[in-house]
Amino acid sequence: MEPHLRTKGSHFYAIGLSYKKADAEVRGHFSLNDEAKSLVLQEAKDDGIEGLLVMSTCNRTELYGFAQHPFQLIKLLCKHTVGTVEEFEQVAYVHKNSKAVHHLFRVGTGLDSQILGDFEIIGQLKSGFRASKKIQMINPFLERLTNAVIQASKRIKNETEISSGATSVSFAAVQYILARVPYVSDKNILLFGTGKIGRNTCENLVKHTKNDHIVLINRTRDKAEKVAGKFNLIVKDYDTLKDEVNKADVLIVATGAQQPTITKEIINTDKSLLILDLSVPKNVHSNVSEFPNVTLVHMDDLSKITDDTLQRRRVHIPKAEVIIEEVKSEFDSWLETRKFAPTIKALRNKLASFKDAEINLQRKKMADFNEEQATIISDRIIQKITNHFASHLKDEDTASEESIELIQKVFQIQNK
Repeated sequence: MEPHLRTKGSHFYAIGLSYKKADAEVRGHFSLNDEAKSLVLQEAKDDGIEGLLVMSTCNRTELYGFAQHPFQLIKLLCKHTVGTVEEFEQVAYVHKNSKAVHHLFRVGTGLDSQILGDFEIIGQLKSGFRASKKIQMINPFLERLTNAVIQASKRIKNETEISSGATSVSFAAVQYILARVPYVSDKNILLFGTGKIGRNTCENLVKHTKNDHIVLINRTRDKAEKVAGKFNLIVKDYDTLKDEVNKADVLIVATGAQQPTITKEIINTDKSLLILDLSVPKNVHSNVSEFPNVTLVHMDDLSKITDDTLQRRRVHIPKAEVIIEEVKSEFDSWLETRKFAPTIKALRNKLASFKDAEINLQRKKMADFNEEQATIISDRIIQKITNHFASHLKDEDTASEESIELIQKVFQIQNK
């Protein structure tokens, strides 16, 4: 039992699923766009949940919050996605109290990322925090915890080399293309969609391949032109998609569609075509693999590329874990203090009431009573007594639950 992690009968939970047990298709069923995240937060607020943090990336969807039972959070997630409770239970994890805290530290510091040391997740955490704060769904516990995780992430970035050597899904995608497509600067490369990983892949391709005729197609031309302006790409209309796919040597798909947008019906070419699907949910139908000239690679496959960079990163895990423990112990100390702070406050008030009663009595009894001096001395004694009690409760050898109970009993006080 961890009373300091409980509030109004609720416990702190982390519920979710990630690339570890859920493939891209299942993760797609539970992905939350910005609108769905807002709906989850609003409904949680209406249901009386006092603190909730929502994160949904291509690799994971997680809810961190207070509930009387984790099913409250699971039900919220399933209601606002196309996933079912049964499907969730097959691939999910539920962490409670200190285990939930530990999990958020690992996620936020990149130790739980699909590609070790990928710090993109900390941006997602900050964005989730801002969204919750905006509608007053961040309580003091979640505020302090999020800040602690951000602090740990910064320290790991600065004090270890766990993120050394550029690597991410987009980096792995470019490495894959460079390794398998000869004369890539002359090839026809088509990017369909303006998803973030696709944009990053394109930026890296422009940088590393010196290919100056990469084509970008998006359902909304405006978005395509904004992205193209940054990276010097050629924008084509959506209705040319089929023609451009059949001209391409490499097709990168990064759309946010819920159903596959590229199927075997679109393909009508005998030349070799490499398709990289960087979308969650998957946006390329597996039936394209029926063509012998087509190679389909999904981001989950790219993430398994264990190059020298990732091997070197693993050496730094122990140091990162030490940093997490240091920051987490500071957070735990704050939690402990929060646990007994109401008792110390009630004790101080009780001693102050003794002081007030005694000063009133002495004022009546003593003709030359110096109330100002008596007040100063009494307040100093009260401060020293409460400091002693606080030190006792902070001591790790103290059984604080029993001590709090004894203080309340002896001084006849109740936490307000």
